[in-house]
Amino acid sequence: MTKYKLEYIWLDGYEPVPNLRGKTQIKEFETFPSLEELPLWGFDGSSTQQADGSNSDCILKPIRVFPDAARENGVLVLCEVMLPDGEPHPSNKRATILDDDDAWFGFEQEYFFYKDGRPLGFPTDGYPEPQGKYYTGVGYSSVGSVAREIVEEHLNLCLKAGINHEGINAEVAKGQWEFQIFGKGSKKAADEMWMARYLLERLTEKYGIDIEYHCKPLGDTDWNGSGMHANFSTAYLREVGGKAYFEALMAQFEKNLEDHIAVYGPDNHMRLTGKHETAPWNKFSYGVADRGASVRVPHSFVKNDYKGYLEDRRPNSQGDPYAIASQILKTISEVPMEGKATAAA
Repeated sequence: MTKYKLEYIWLDGYEPVPNLRGKTQIKEFETFPSLEELPLWGFDGSSTQQADGSNSDCILKPIRVFPDAARENGVLVLCEVMLPDGEPHPSNKRATILDDDDAWFGFEQEYFFYKDGRPLGFPTDGYPEPQGKYYTGVGYSSVGSVAREIVEEHLNLCLKAGINHEGINAEVAKGQWEFQIFGKGSKKAADEMWMARYLLERLTEKYGIDIEYHCKPLGDTDWNGSGMHANFSTAYLREVGGKAYFEALMAQFEKNLEDHIAVYGPDNHMRLTGKHETAPWNKFSYGVADRGASVRVPHSFVKNDYKGYLEDRRPNSQGDPYAIASQILKTISEVPMEGKATAAA
């Protein structure tokens, strides 16, 4: 028998953005434990904005298991928060979202490294050289001495955990980076994004660096904010599509603009100004290869008879991927399909 370190990880009840939480218990197993072998576990919800002190018990229900390469015999246990009666806690968004294994999502998570209250690499006073050379940059003057070390280590931790991490790059602003997560099914994709965020935040503890997810941490300046662009497709979009269906889908996205913005992350009005990444938050647009549109349409999508994936550029770096994926699926479900797609390949 081997003693395994089980790190139970969950989302707390803080609003508008939940925090990741985690605590460890030690259990003996003959081999790496399966999901079915992991017990429920309780915690004090009064310390996480999930219960009153007079009735503070909350329950952690394991829902995904990942190897933890940072710890000997380590196990990462992603959990949903439940009430003592077995019902999902009100803060448990995962339990109620729309899901579809044939709906594929690719999230592009942007963020800033922060140290001593400012982006990593910023001088003590003022600003560094204007943004431009930092995007996909190489060399000390562009990316500094430690950021690449962190993102490479994070990439390895994700891959060893079985998370479908698809890439990294330095972003437009100094101290800003991005990683990408892809998953088949809204829950699977969002699960792995939350786990990737957890691994990044835990990793930077030893470097004395924080992760800043705010979508516009530098305020009303000529520095980019951070997004979490959501690339999405369904079996119908990949296999049937068509211009008429695409245009009907975009019309439905425009109709549901307020519902999308409501779950695409707080403070998006600070980021979606029309000056940089996308169109203004209160207007909807789409365009081929247009990074200034609400929804960017790849050239390949149009060339393939309006089949493939689309990119919603409005979700921001603080957004909850569960809520984002669910809202996109809800909007898609409101558009009639004239044919029937075969099973996803």
